[in-house]
Amino acid sequence: MRRCMTSNSRIVALIVAAGQGSRAGGDIPKQYRQVGDRSVLAHAHDALTAHDGVVHIHVVLGPDEEERARAALGNRIAHFVTGANSRRGSVRAGLESIAAAGGADIVLIHDAARPFLPAAVIDRLLAALESQDGAIPTLPIVDTLVRGDGALMADGVDRAGLHRVQTPQAFRFETILAAHRGWDEKREATDDAQIVRAWGHDVTLVQGDERLEKLTYPEDFARAETRLGSARTIRVGMGYDVHRLAPDEQLWLAGVQVPHDRGLAGHSDADVALHAIVDAILGTLADGDIGSHFPPSDPQWRGASSDRFLAHARDLVLKRDGRIDHVDLTIICEAPKIGPYRDAMRARIAEILAIPVDRVSVKATTTERLGFAGRREGIAAQAVATLSLPALS
Repeated sequence: MRRCMTSNSRIVALIVAAGQGSRAGGDIPKQYRQVGDRSVLAHAHDALTAHDGVVHIHVVLGPDEEERARAALGNRIAHFVTGANSRRGSVRAGLESIAAAGGADIVLIHDAARPFLPAAVIDRLLAALESQDGAIPTLPIVDTLVRGDGALMADGVDRAGLHRVQTPQAFRFETILAAHRGWDEKREATDDAQIVRAWGHDVTLVQGDERLEKLTYPEDFARAETRLGSARTIRVGMGYDVHRLAPDEQLWLAGVQVPHDRGLAGHSDADVALHAIVDAILGTLADGDIGSHFPPSDPQWRGASSDRFLAHARDLVLKRDGRIDHVDLTIICEAPKIGPYRDAMRARIAEILAIPVDRVSVKATTTERLGFAGRREGIAAQAVATLSLPALS
C-alpha cells in the first residue's frame, strides 16, 4: 500500500463557479447571491481557506465575471480562471491553471453552490488519499426510488449500493490532471471521479454531510437563510492589553505604523490594539488567550507582526463555521492622537478579519492624565468582539 503524508502535501482548492444557476432564480448567478452576511462564493472560499492544509484557491469563472467575483469575495485572495461551456471543460481549465502556477500534490475540486463545507469532510478526504488516488464525499440514499412513465409510477429502483455524491472531490493532482488531459473530448462527464475511474484509478467513498447540499432552487436559499439565522448562537468576548512605551521602537497600533517619538515594547511588534482584539475573539471561543497560542517564551514570535496573531484567531472562528459580526476597539493613551489614523486602522482590521469595514469600530480615549497612560508611560487597549457560531458548536 502506498503511503502519503498528506500533512506535508501542497493542497490547492479549485472552486468551480462558472455556471449560471438559472434554476435558482434571481438576477445574478447563484454563486454571487448573498446568504447571510456574504456571497455563496465567499462562504465556499472561507470554508476551504480555514483548513490548515489548503495553501491556494483557484476559482473558475464564466466569461467576463472577474469583476463580479472580486466584489463577491471582497479582500479574499484567489486566482481567477475563465472556464469553458461545460463543467468538465471548466475543471480542466482550472487544473491547467494550477499546473501553470507550480502544481500541487493534492487538489480539492469543489462546487461554489455547496457553500457550507465542514472541515471534518476535508479531513476525511485527505485521510482517504493516504492510500488512494481519489476520494469523494457521499451520503446514502434513504428515500424509496421509482421510475416514472409520464405521470404514472413504473418499477421501483433498488437503492442498495446507491449514494448521493457531493463535493469537494479530492485527488492526487498529477492523477486528475492526466485523466482530464486524456479524456475523449467527444464525451461528457458529470463529475471528476468518473474521469479518474475511466483512467484506471480507484476512488474511495467517505462520509459526506447534510450541510453540503447544493443550492439549486429558490427554496434552497430560503432554507439556507433560515439555518444561518436560527441555528446560531451569539457570543461576546472581551480583550485587554497593555504595553509600555520605549525609545528606539516603532509604534504599531491596529496594524498601522503611527509616527511617534517612542514605540511599544514587547516580544512581538507589541501592537496593543490587535492583541486586545485577538484576546476578545479567543474569549468568544473560550479558547485561552494570546499568550497560550503565541507564548512569549517561544523565540519564533520575537518581533512578529501581530496581524499574524489576528489572522490565526480569524481562522479559528472559520474552522468552527463561525462569523465575526462586529469588533469594537478602544485605544487608551494621551498621545499620539488616534483620530488621523482611525480610518486606516478600521480598514486594516477589516482586511485581516475579512469582514466589511462597517463592522469595525475604533475609538480612543485618555485617562485625564491619571495612571501610567496619563503619565505617557504606556498605551492600553480594550476590545469587544461579537460573533455567531452554529448552535451546537
